[in-house]
Amino acid sequence: MNDILPDATPAWQRVEQAIQAVLQAYGYAEIRLPLLERTELFSRSIGEVTDIVEKEMYTFTDRNGDSLTLRPEGTAGCVRAVIENGLVRSEQRLWYGGPMFRHERPQKGRYRQFHQVGVETFGLPGPDIDAEHILICARVWRALGLDSLKLELNSLGTPASRAAYRADLVGYLATHRERLDDDSRRRLEGNPLRVLDSKNPEMRAVIEGAPRLLDYLDDESRGHLDGLLAVLDATGIEYTLNPRLVRGLDYYERTVYEWVTAELGAQGTVCAGGRYDGLVEHLGGKTTPAAGFAIGLERIVALLEARGALAAAGPHAYLVLAGAQATVEGARLAESLRDELGGIRLVSNCGGGSLKTQIKRADRSGATLALILAEAEIERGEVAVKHLRAEVPQRSVPIAEVGHYLAQALGLTGTEAVGGPMRRG
Repeated sequence: MNDILPDATPAWQRVEQAIQAVLQAYGYAEIRLPLLERTELFSRSIGEVTDIVEKEMYTFTDRNGDSLTLRPEGTAGCVRAVIENGLVRSEQRLWYGGPMFRHERPQKGRYRQFHQVGVETFGLPGPDIDAEHILICARVWRALGLDSLKLELNSLGTPASRAAYRADLVGYLATHRERLDDDSRRRLEGNPLRVLDSKNPEMRAVIEGAPRLLDYLDDESRGHLDGLLAVLDATGIEYTLNPRLVRGLDYYERTVYEWVTAELGAQGTVCAGGRYDGLVEHLGGKTTPAAGFAIGLERIVALLEARGALAAAGPHAYLVLAGAQATVEGARLAESLRDELGGIRLVSNCGGGSLKTQIKRADRSGATLALILAEAEIERGEVAVKHLRAEVPQRSVPIAEVGHYLAQALGLTGTEAVGGPMRRG
């Protein structure tokens, strides 16, 4: 579990804001969920024989003797919330964000506390909502300038068709048991589809020879997949059908997909999702079609950082205040500028210091301009403006015109600041 330090948080904010803007454009509403849930929720939804439940969850007994778990993923908690609060009575388009927890081996792009933005929809049975989710992802990638992500998708069919496939897959794998690694032998009886997801290169030949799940789809699942592909084709979304894509959670059925990249090594999946039409009923609600996906924020940030696309934005201006009177007048000026120029990043010097010391602070802050206010400037009703990143002569600007000068020099527009204008006495 790692800290995200101040020099990194602007990158995170940019990613989060881009995702939220796209979700708002599609009419999705935010839901905020607890970090802790009863352990049973995850063992019932994710599956008793998944790696997450068997090896990765942070589980403990509280003072009341209840078994609680830090959420390893967000879908189960969201389903629990919509059932408990009666939201399954109507169509829902929801999103949430925040930390998840899994006791995994830490490596680049994978941490024991990691962050996701999750999207879940309820009450929408058709392939059109699956397509909408994929289109949302594609729009997020465009907003962030990510052009290396590739879409892989598959259909797992219904539980009934998957049961027939499972039986044949187990029979096939059993005949190659001596070629399976230890993990695959362990999964053979409990969760054989996960064998197809093995990353062991020595297993590749066995996996390639396995029966194809797509060949076992029932007519309804085939029609659902065809409907999804028709929308993706019509909207220009490129994809690859991957018959070995199964996902690691038991609740998926029919559509499953992953957005992957070759730029992050082993941790190449940056977003994944699909349908889970049986989960609401399985957890005690009425039969409700449902689908969703989750974006891994650490991996998106890592992609952007590798491209040098996330340089933190420094302040627009640093207000240098020399003397007690300048400290008072500077506070008035700073608030006036924040009212006048919505979005300005303005740092006011605090803690005193000589003029030379404060100019050095201004330079270290990364500010574009230093606004200098001392006794001489106050007497003349002016502010000295020093350009810190360009060879531009220092000049004096009347206090009443400073906002206009900054707007021109920095390309800012005058909009209402957060909190609205202050009352002047």
